[in-house]
Amino acid sequence: MSREMPQRVQVGWTETNGADAVLTQATKRDQPDGTRKPSPRLMSLDAFRGFVMLFLVSNGFGLTVLSNYPGFEWLARQVQHVQWEGMTFWDLIQPAFTFIVGAAMPFAIASRQARGASSKELYRYIAWRAFALVLLSNVLTNFGSSTPRLQFINVLAQIGLGSLVCFLVTRLRFRYQVAAAAAILAVHWGLFVAFPGPDGAFSKTHNVGAAIDRALLGYNYSGYYTTINFIGNSVTILFGYWVGMLLRKSFSHGYRLKVLGAAAVVALAGGLALQAVNPMIKRLWTASFTFYSAGWVTLMFLLFYWLIEVRDRRKWAFPFVVLGMNSIFIYSFWHVLHGWLYRGLGTFTGNFGFLGQLGAIPQHLVTSLAMWFMCYWLYRRQIVLKI
Repeated sequence: MSREMPQRVQVGWTETNGADAVLTQATKRDQPDGTRKPSPRLMSLDAFRGFVMLFLVSNGFGLTVLSNYPGFEWLARQVQHVQWEGMTFWDLIQPAFTFIVGAAMPFAIASRQARGASSKELYRYIAWRAFALVLLSNVLTNFGSSTPRLQFINVLAQIGLGSLVCFLVTRLRFRYQVAAAAAILAVHWGLFVAFPGPDGAFSKTHNVGAAIDRALLGYNYSGYYTTINFIGNSVTILFGYWVGMLLRKSFSHGYRLKVLGAAAVVALAGGLALQAVNPMIKRLWTASFTFYSAGWVTLMFLLFYWLIEVRDRRKWAFPFVVLGMNSIFIYSFWHVLHGWLYRGLGTFTGNFGFLGQLGAIPQHLVTSLAMWFMCYWLYRRQIVLKI
């Protein structure tokens, strides 16, 4: 396979020149004093996005079947959401995706400003993008449904609403951004405490988020999710934005790694400390979950950054970059047509029935590989779908 980069593509929040974007040495811009010039794009961010998307669209590679095999139950649990309190690897997929959205924002904003965009135009673009993501989210979730319903809990809708809040916060000075983030989490927390259900503030079925959804939408989401999750989600996006700002500035690799590592430790410790009074519930995006998930996501990104940008190990990340550069396309395809593709390929693979239940794992691998080649086809033709 040829690994030439498209000459010019636009992806998500950012614009990149293929000549210095991914697999070339042009992205390595160390200066004599050990600092780095701001780069229009980081391969590590694209690769990390692709890594997250791979796990999502592969449905965890079907590893849930391992729950029936003694000794592998823990691994199977990592690709399933916890029932209520706690966290698994699968609970980090959405925080990772929203974190990446935030990390890309400073690059996109700087790119638009460099092209002459005014503050008014930035506000208009952010508002339009939020609307478009909510609209696409509803199209995908209602596709094929006999009774379409307005919803705001799909990851795209949550990103749209959360990004709008995040952008408004980032118009402030940094210390006020931190204060605003704390206030957002406090207000979100306060809503649950001020209007508790019969089983307490964070009960599954009678919390304030569920009450708001019943009043505004006329129904409650399955899985006990709530629309106001976007409030906590906006802080996750803001965490990513701060990381993106760190990466845009001309700091040395060592300084960046220290800051990322320290931030991860503080976030993990903060999440664990808050857990005593604020339960860690992904389905409600509580404050403790916000901090704890941000800590783990930052550590994962730190690893990608260290391997790709610091150690200059780039070739291994190519498959992830291909997915990461067309994340909207592959997410939309997975949401609507993954089942069709999985069943269709099963006609030829027999779903690897000779392996029994374990056949689900190679079947998910084959399906994921087919989706990857779709992204590769787009990649080779310089086609990038974005909002």
